[in-house]
Order: sequence, then structure tokens, then C-alpha cells
Amino acid sequence: MNLEEYFARTGYKGSHEKQDLETLTDIFQHHIRAVPFENLSIHCGEKITLELEHVYNKIVRRKRGGWCMENNQLLGWVLTRLGYDASFLGAYVFNPHQNAYATIMTHLLVKVVIDGKAYIVDGGFGVSYQMWQPMELVSGKDQPQAPGIFRFTEKNAIWYLEKMRRKQYIPNQNFSNSDLLEKKECRKVYMFSLEPRTVEDFRFQCTYLQTSPESLFTKKSICTLQTTDGFQALIGWTLTETTYNYKENMDLVEFVTLEDEEVEKTLKEKFNITLERKLLPINVKGFYTI
Repeated sequence: MNLEEYFARTGYKGSHEKQDLETLTDIFQHHIRAVPFENLSIHCGEKITLELEHVYNKIVRRKRGGWCMENNQLLGWVLTRLGYDASFLGAYVFNPHQNAYATIMTHLLVKVVIDGKAYIVDGGFGVSYQMWQPMELVSGKDQPQAPGIFRFTEKNAIWYLEKMRRKQYIPNQNFSNSDLLEKKECRKVYMFSLEPRTVEDFRFQCTYLQTSPESLFTKKSICTLQTTDGFQALIGWTLTETTYNYKENMDLVEFVTLEDEEVEKTLKEKFNITLERKLLPINVKGFYTI
């Protein structure tokens, strides 16, 4: 495991010496545009494990992606090796279909402190809720980014993340009511406390999320990647390509349904992923929005 190999994977060519916000942002953006948020292992007969060396080999050497426990664990390792004050936190993801936060802490994220200011760095959420810049941990402040306006609010030592999106233009009207389309303009994302966590705190969740029939991740095969002007997502057989702010205060959201034989070709061309085992796409309706 070494930083040079990781940076070759993400294409980052900047400073290794500075521990400032600008450098952190640059490292972070290279990660989210090179490393997909994906759960394909579940749907091609592989087991997801949290051992750091396994995560490193999967993402860096096999050029795969991963979910939050993999992406953010690797990011945390990179930032710590570079000298940043980085630690892990745990979050409870909001479920829009139940209009409630999860009761299990399933989301791992990174807190970074620079010059006394705390920032949240989360490279493991994907789709339209993927932040593009570290977010300052302050309550009630709108933090505009390319994907939309993010905001933290704090109440009784619990922090809440929400995102406000732009209007959406959907050329393919067959998808205008798709459950893959976010209907609300303001959406709750997750809640968390500032209690430090370790990877060990996520062992049970890692197993549960890839085995339980109630898990979103067993109901959907998901691969998403941020681009320079939006994101791409392959959920089941549906490829989504979103362009942020392609017109004033409006995002372009394009959908296409793939045939079975197009799925693996699309993974290679759009996400630079080549799977070692056969993928069985799945998309159970009613469980995911972008």
C-alpha cells in the first residue's frame, strides 16, 4: 500500500506536503471522479470485507469502486498518511419511502480538522447526494456546490445533512414518474453525531447490508460516478446521466434502458470497471431515488 499508487489511480498530481483546504478539495475531487460508488460485488458473487488492504487492492489495483465503508476508509487512510487530522464518524441515512432515518448506523464518513475548523469529507454516497467539496461543520449555513445547496443543522448534539436541488428537465418522459427520480426539491440525507468511530463499529452493518433481503443494496445493483459536470449512474439496467445546471437553475437528467448484453460494456466505457465474475443486474422498484 502506498500513496503514489493511489494517486496514480485517481490521477491526482498535486502537493503531498500541504495540509490545507485547497489541497484536500483537490484530492477529494480526484477520488470521486475516478472511484465509483458501487455495490456490484453483491451481485456478482463476491464478498465485501472491510480489511484495509483488501479495500486498497480492490479500489487501487483492481480499479473497482466501493460503498461508503470502502471509499471513505481508503480516503481516511490517505489523508492520515498525508498528515491531516482525520477521523471517522457514523451516520444514519434518511429513507424517503419511510420518511424516517434508519435505526442502524450504516454510513461511514470522515471528519477533517484544518486550522481549528472541522470539515466533513464524504466520498461514499454517490448519485446526486455526493458532495463535491469538503463541507464546513457549521449549523444553518447554506453551502452551495455544483450538485446543489447542502446544509448542516445541529440540534441537541445531533447533526443533520440536507440538500436542495435545482429544477429537472427529463427529455425521456417515460421516466418522468420513475422511482429513480428525486421528487422533492429539498431532501434529508443523513444524521450523525461527533462521536469518533472506528471501522470495527461497522462490521455487523457490512454483513447485514450485503445479505439482508431488507437491504437496499441487495435489491439494487448500483454503480455511480461523478463527472466534471454531473454524474452517471447504472442502477439495474437503467443508465442515468445527469448534467448539473445545464440551463439556469435546471439540471438535465437523461435515462436509457440497457439490454443485458450492454451492461458490462457500459460498465467498462462509462465507469472503467471490468468485473471478474458475471454480474446479475437487479432493480426492485420503490427503493431508490437519485
